Amino acid sequence: MRVGVPTEVKNSEFRVAVTPEGVHALVGHGHEVLVQSGAGVGSGISDEEFVAAGGRIVGDVGSVWDDADVVLKVKEPVEEEYGRLHEGLVLFTYLHLAADEALTRELVGRRVTSIAYETVELEDHSLPLLSPMSEIAGRLAAQVGANCLLQSAGGSGVLLGGGSGVRPGRVTVLGGGVAGLCAARVAVGMGADVTVCDVDVARMRYIDEVSGGRIRTLFSSGLAVGQVCRESDVVIGSVLVPGARTPHLVDDEVVSQMRPGSVLVDIAIDQGGCFEGSHPTTHVDPTFRVHDSVFYCVANMPGAVPHTSTYALTNATMRYAVLLADEGWRGACRARGELRRGLATHDGALLSAPVGEALGMPTVSPAEVL
Repeated sequence: MRVGVPTEVKNSEFRVAVTPEGVHALVGHGHEVLVQSGAGVGSGISDEEFVAAGGRIVGDVGSVWDDADVVLKVKEPVEEEYGRLHEGLVLFTYLHLAADEALTRELVGRRVTSIAYETVELEDHSLPLLSPMSEIAGRLAAQVGANCLLQSAGGSGVLLGGGSGVRPGRVTVLGGGVAGLCAARVAVGMGADVTVCDVDVARMRYIDEVSGGRIRTLFSSGLAVGQVCRESDVVIGSVLVPGARTPHLVDDEVVSQMRPGSVLVDIAIDQGGCFEGSHPTTHVDPTFRVHDSVFYCVANMPGAVPHTSTYALTNATMRYAVLLADEGWRGACRARGELRRGLATHDGALLSAPVGEALGMPTVSPAEVL
């Protein structure tokens, strides 16, 4: 098969969907890899490295999309790329369709077969292609939260680690999954007073054990979340419902009662966001204010550290990319149940029930197309 790797065009997105090691693996299986010129520059990977691994550099982005059987990307196609979507194309990337009706309708209308990284789900309900980026986004969330607290950035001027005789900053993390736990660990490492809210008692017990009690846990009821947020300097939203729109856990009324200059970091913004006042932002213009609080809602947070993110992501995706090229999308989805669960669209049909529920669109079971 021909595998296409275009340059990412989303605002400040510097990751690339394949590394030279991935190109080498695909070529070793007899496939041709077309990489758009400059696609890896933002991640510190030169065209020459792709060529040395067996890839072919293509200057025309249209050729990458039109000549490929499978297109590998990092982020969902943006509006300027909609015209490149065509019938028969297999697209393997993050999609986050529950919060993007326009893209969903384009994929359906253009009869694209798409598989979403974020809904590839193992039998134990873990998300192998989302977890690497959740880990990085969580670690970044504590860093950007601390930075946004600087008075020069519009924050309250609180140092998360506090000082001798001065209380540390208070950080609340909503959701104790991969991203939430990573955020909490980094915040604790900075010296903050950290609480994680979750509804899974077993997960809270695990967090308490692995942190040696340094991270407090709290059952995530509406009342408890409101109370702890009002007392927080930084709130990090990391709740995930796989494939579905994220519920709003913090409304604007609670935000209005938070300390002036407090910070809310919404890791879940790709899926609609945890906070009522959230809307997607970019690395170029990452924050805005709601009442007296600073919101950070960048929709591609790991794009800020593209070298780390590219290698972490492709370490997880490449075995599936090779399988898709070897077996075709049907064969790969029949062989691996987690890929089947990641199917989003095919031949004019929406295959994800959570997306259909979020957008009010009819769906077809993946079993019917397989």
